[in-house]
Amino acid sequence: MAGAAGPRGHCVMIDSLIFHGWPALLNVDLHCHSNASDGLLPAAELAHRAAQNHVDILALTDHDDISGLPAARAVADEVGMRFVNGVEISIEWGGLQIHVLGLAFAEADAALNAGLLSIRSGRIGRAQRMASALENIGIEGTFEGAMRHAENPHLISRSHFARYLVEIGVCKDVRSVFESYIVPGRPGYVEHQWATLAEALDWIHGAGGIAAVAHPGRYKLSRPELHDFLDEFKSLGGQAIEVVSGSHSAANIALFGRLANEYGFLASCGSDFHGPGESYIDIGQLAPLPAGLTPVWEAF
Repeated sequence: MAGAAGPRGHCVMIDSLIFHGWPALLNVDLHCHSNASDGLLPAAELAHRAAQNHVDILALTDHDDISGLPAARAVADEVGMRFVNGVEISIEWGGLQIHVLGLAFAEADAALNAGLLSIRSGRIGRAQRMASALENIGIEGTFEGAMRHAENPHLISRSHFARYLVEIGVCKDVRSVFESYIVPGRPGYVEHQWATLAEALDWIHGAGGIAAVAHPGRYKLSRPELHDFLDEFKSLGGQAIEVVSGSHSAANIALFGRLANEYGFLASCGSDFHGPGESYIDIGQLAPLPAGLTPVWEAF
């Protein structure tokens, strides 16, 4: 194991002393990003950072890409940290982009890999449309600038645009760029056709994995819309929900803990770490899961 957790460095304290051979106090982080998608650190360096922060179970969940898994797993094996295959799949539901985590799947699965490739193939076109939209309001050169920040050009994302806009002084930080320019209703945002919820869950389940809703507190869903989404997710075989996220408030954690029990979902947790100075919290520094929930790793 990677070692004992610090005061915030644990995700769950459960009543039983042992489950599936794991001790009761675990530091679990099942949501983070390397520079294979829109993170700042290479996958191996990210895994080393997790180990240094005493993470016991780690999942790398790059956007629509699993190329970083072998490097992260090699480090995890070296340091004695349990590693779980992960991916964050971009879907469209109700006119919104929503993210679904796939966990503990077979990374060689052909249908999953083909599905992820189909999502990645449209990102460059979307980036070109975003650059045109930003040029229309007087911000030029953003496509080339964003591409310089993208380690994997086929996974160019809004985060890469945000980093470039910070670089040229348009905004003070990445979060401000998103709020002012590249979320729905802002001038740099463009629509894009992502996967459907059914497609994403088919790919995850076909590869033997577990599907979890990522950071549900970040979506602009009314309470009835949220229930409609979770009803559909459940009906399609979705198993889990991210209760604790780096972006979740205490009220979010309480709400999604209640909904996990209401729907019979397993509870997941993840920092959504993208890199130093750019994330809500550091990897492995999560608040604990609320009591009375079943952790998703019991199903691994």
